[in-house]
Amino acid sequence: MASKETKTKQKSLASDIVSSIETKLGEAGKTTQKMKKSIEKSAEKLAKKLSKLMDKSEKKKTKPDKSAGKRVKKDEAKAKKNAAKAEKNTKRATNTKVGKAVKATLTAADTSKPATPPAPTRARTTSAPKPATTRKTRPATTTDQAAESPETPATNA
Repeated sequence: MASKETKTKQKSLASDIVSSIETKLGEAGKTTQKMKKSIEKSAEKLAKKLSKLMDKSEKKKTKPDKSAGKRVKKDEAKAKKNAAKAEKNTKRATNTKVGKAVKATLTAADTSKPATPPAPTRARTTSAPKPATTRKTRPATTTDQAAESPETPATNA
C-alpha cells in the first residue's frame, strides 16, 4: 500500500527514535532485551503516524488551494452586485431630485390658481355620539314653578 519511499522514511525515523530513547535509557541505567523490543515496536508505530502527518502537510503545500479560487470568484460577484446597487441608488436619487425640481417649477408657474388648503383630517366614528345623560326632562308644572319662585316663605327664611 505504502510506497517504498515512505517505508524507508518510516524505518529511518523509527531508528532515530529508538536510538534517542536508548541513549536516554543508557544514561539512566540498565536496559533489558524486552525493553528494547517494546521500544522498537512503539517507535515503528510512532514513525508510521508521524510519516502520515508529514505526507499530509506536504500534500497541502503542493496542492493548489481551491477555496482561494472560490473566494476570489465570490468577492468578484459581490463587487459586481454592490456596483449595480450603487448605480441603481444613484439613479433613484437623481430621479427624486429631478422630480422635486420639476414640482417646484410647476408650483411657481401655477401662481394664477389660488392654492387650496388641504382638507382637515378628523377621526371618523362609526356610530353617532351618545348623549351624556339618558334621562328625559319633564315639562315644568305649576307646583314646580311655585317651588322655584323666590316669594315662597321656605326660601326666604
